[in-house]
Amino acid sequence: MKSRSVVIILAIGCIMAAFIGVLWLSDARQEWQVSDEGLLEYSTPRPEFQTKSVETSNISTLYEVRFDSRGKEVSGLLLMPQTKPGTKSPGIVLLPGATVTKEKEQGLAKYLCGLGYASLAIDQRNLGGIDVQGDLLKFSKGDEPVEYEMVHDALAAAEVLRDQPGIDPERIIYAGESNGGRFAIIACALDPSARGVLAISTCGYGTDAAIISQGLTDPLLIRFYRSIDPDSYLIKIPPRKLAMIHSLNDTIIPFKNADQTYALARLPKEMHVVGCAKHGYCTQMNPFIEQELAFISS
Repeated sequence: MKSRSVVIILAIGCIMAAFIGVLWLSDARQEWQVSDEGLLEYSTPRPEFQTKSVETSNISTLYEVRFDSRGKEVSGLLLMPQTKPGTKSPGIVLLPGATVTKEKEQGLAKYLCGLGYASLAIDQRNLGGIDVQGDLLKFSKGDEPVEYEMVHDALAAAEVLRDQPGIDPERIIYAGESNGGRFAIIACALDPSARGVLAISTCGYGTDAAIISQGLTDPLLIRFYRSIDPDSYLIKIPPRKLAMIHSLNDTIIPFKNADQTYALARLPKEMHVVGCAKHGYCTQMNPFIEQELAFISS
């Protein structure tokens, strides 16, 4: 009898463990969803994080930051300006372009710091690179695409900024270059507490126009492609501001593509055009960056 009782207890334990596992999986999947219109939705992240001071000067302090996001430890560099006691800085989630590390984003971070903005630059998954077909396969199976996780990483970074004692939690801005700009637009749309978004050398994919021109009718395909297109989220940015800066000489993302995204955006919005011969941030953008961040954070 004793052995039979043990077997019964073990069997009940296995059943309960399996049941709890199903509940956990269900809860994990409920943390994200895509609406019928093809818009990604996430619950507000509550990341655990650690910070470590690595460099201090008379104008700034640089911290290494690590936080959890969708099963991954994300690494970042938080650059904080030195401020007067009792004052708090606006905070910027700074998203690099594809192949660009958080370390290589520190040139722009230092410029922002000089203007009085704290910034958290993160290493994006796959260093900002995307695998659309791989993500489509995940989506078709009900699994979470990596591009969604990258949006969540940006949302989690914003929460880390809000939890810093020297940062004003009500003045958080998303900014990004190239692919990072795409994720910045989507993250800002999903974060109603953010003040706005600064998008440098970026554009959407024009999915809605492609659906019409290519005659796409598969609901799954349409929902997925809309869900990864920043253009789909432009409607959710107002009354916050979208500021775009682009070079006429950009050979990676032609200016006309950025202009098409800008045309789809609603007020308040602004497009600034520069002539530097490169893709991404250049110093010719500085006056416009200063102008737009001052407006967005005011």
